[in-house]
Order: sequence, then structure tokens, then C-alpha cells
Amino acid sequence: MIASPAQAAVAKPTEKTLQAEINQLINVERAQHGCAPLTENKALTAAARTHSSWMAQTGTFSHTGNAGSSFVARAKAAGYAKPSAENIAYGYRTAGAVVQGWMNSTGHRTNILNCKSTTVGIGVVFSASGTPYYTQDFGF
Repeated sequence: MIASPAQAAVAKPTEKTLQAEINQLINVERAQHGCAPLTENKALTAAARTHSSWMAQTGTFSHTGNAGSSFVARAKAAGYAKPSAENIAYGYRTAGAVVQGWMNSTGHRTNILNCKSTTVGIGVVFSASGTPYYTQDFGF
């Protein structure tokens, strides 16, 4: 008997891979709409990852974070002085899907296409059950 080859398992992307892909895709969207690319900022990334981690651990989906924090407070606590906006999402399995979801939402789209924003931090964290939680923090 000859065994047929097993189908290769689809690898789950890593959190950092998703973060990089999201940044690339939002910069494509910004370029198509006349905005300069966003530069990744370590402080905003730390704030975004901290918020995504909190949402993933608690199962909470909200812009209000740990101890009632706002995205402005989280960004400033991480060392970023001029935050501009925040997008959140959960459950999307690919970077393309989450960016498309944001682009299909007026408020999220406005945040991505705000040409006054110059920096971004993206945090993707998987919950214990494997659900990805996304936070995208923008800065001036």
C-alpha cells in the first residue's frame, strides 16, 4: 500500500508577523489615499501590545482598558506624548482581513487615513483559546 501524503497544516502566523503585515497593509492604503507611510514607534507598539494582552487575558473588547485606562493614558504611560487615535479588533485570522474590516468601518478608516498621524504601534496578542486581539495606536 502507498500512503497518500498528509496535507500540510496551515501555520498560524505569529503575533509579530501579523503586526508587520498590518503595518505594511495600512501603509499601502495610506499611499493610495495620498498619505505618507506611518513609522513604527516602539512606545506605541508597547502600549498597543499591552492593551491587546489585557483584552486577550480578560476576554474584554473595549477601548477602555485595565483600571479604566484610555488609549491616550496608555500611550503616555508607555512614553509617547502625542497619541492621535486607536483602532481595535478581534477574531480576524489574517492581517488582510483585519485591515479590510477596519477599512470598511468609517471611524477606523478615518484613523488609518488621517494624514496628520505619522507614527503607529500595532499589538497582536492571541488569547489562550487562540483568538487574536488587535490594537493599533496612532500618533502625531
